[in-house]
Order: sequence, then structure tokens, then C-alpha cells
Amino acid sequence: MPAPRRRALAVSAALAAVLGTSLPTLPALAASAPELVNAPMVATSPHLTGPHGTPITQGTSTNWSGYAATGQKFTNVSASWVEPAGLCTDTDTWSSFWVGLDGDGSDSVEQTGSEVDCSGGEPQYYSWYEMYPAYPVMFSNDVAPGDHFTASVTEDTGGAFTLKLSDTTQGWSHTIHKTLKSAALASAEIIAEAPSTAQGPLPLADFDKVDFTGATANGKPIGTFSPENITMAARNGTVLASTSPLTGGDAFSVTWHHS
Repeated sequence: MPAPRRRALAVSAALAAVLGTSLPTLPALAASAPELVNAPMVATSPHLTGPHGTPITQGTSTNWSGYAATGQKFTNVSASWVEPAGLCTDTDTWSSFWVGLDGDGSDSVEQTGSEVDCSGGEPQYYSWYEMYPAYPVMFSNDVAPGDHFTASVTEDTGGAFTLKLSDTTQGWSHTIHKTLKSAALASAEIIAEAPSTAQGPLPLADFDKVDFTGATANGKPIGTFSPENITMAARNGTVLASTSPLTGGDAFSVTWHHS
């Protein structure tokens, strides 16, 4: 599959630039390049509270923007979105869009989604599933800006998961069955993310805006659960991506601001 190789090459090039080291030859690079992951939320501020302790479901993260519901057991999450176009410069950047269970306060994330990376000034589009902390598995199907995606993650019973991802524009669909008995089932989320390596989140690709619709958890609009509205921000406070209020309890957008 060519897509995972191109993705790994882009990551290695970015890391080499940061570390000031030379890249190995192409065959060695393809064999040894580190993998990207879509990791649990890294919070930079706690949940906020208003007057008299009234919850304000708002928080900040260095790698997530979107909505996350917590406070009970979650066994299903689903949403649809349109793949945004990557607006690329000569800087390598990355962004992904997904639905998942866990990851907000737990060490695993069961998730599936799509991505746009910028490598060498050109956007590259992918799709994948991931049972973090295992590495993501890339699908070989074509993905293009404007494609309509629908995704869901469901815990069936006893840690058995069904992950579904469909690109209705391209006409393909995948249903993946995996088991993770240690899954906490403590959160459900619909997220735009800055993917990470072992060194932390990578620069966020400019996707302008991504619109999510039909965002549900446990079969209900995610707004039913007073979910956290998450702003992605660098540790110096620079806002990287912001999340709109919910419309109808199940629709929102995430807007890119900065890499």
C-alpha cells in the first residue's frame, strides 16, 4: 500500500528537520520510519466551573478539538463529516478527523477516521482505524477532499469492538472487528486532532474547517450528555483549532487557526 509509506516518509522528514539529523537512504527509511498515532487527549487545562460550581463543559488540549462526553459508560459513538481540503505550504503538517471511545482520561482509544497531511507542499489524504496504543492501520482506498464520511465505533460485549468507516462518495466501506478487554468505555468523542509521534503532537495541517453532523453517543445526540467543548491550543496559549457550539445537539464544526 503506497499511502502508509508516503505518510511514514513525511513524518521522518519532519523529525529530521527538528532534530537536525540527516535522513537515511530511501530503502532504510521505508523500513524504519516511525508511525503516527492518534493518541489520548493531552489536556492543558482542567474542566472549568462557573458561578456556584455550575459546570461549564469547556476545556483545552494540545492535540484535540471537538466534543468529548464523559461521566458514564459509553458503548457507541458515531458521526459524519466531509473531508476538508488541505491548504499546504512548504512546511510538513498533519491533521485527522475521527470518532472514538475512550481517550479522555483513559489510556486507550478505539477510533476510526480520515486524515489530510501536507508533505512537500502537497496534500495527501488517507483513512484508517486505530486501537491505541497499537499503531493505526491504514486503508488503501482513495480519499479526496469533499468525500462524505460516516463512522461509528461500538463495543458489542466483553471488549469486542466493531469499527465502521464508509466513504459514500468513493463508494467504499470497511467493518473491522477487534478486541480490547481493558477498554475503559469512559468517554465518547468526535474529534479533529493533531496526530503525534513519541515526541508529542505534530504541527496541525490547515484544513480550514471541518463540519461534523449526526454526532451521537449511545444512540443519542452527543449534546444529551453535556459534552466538553475542546479547544486545541499550544502550551504557550496559541489557539490551534476551535470548536463551535452544538446545533441541534448533534452538529458542530472545528475551525483551524494555527499550526
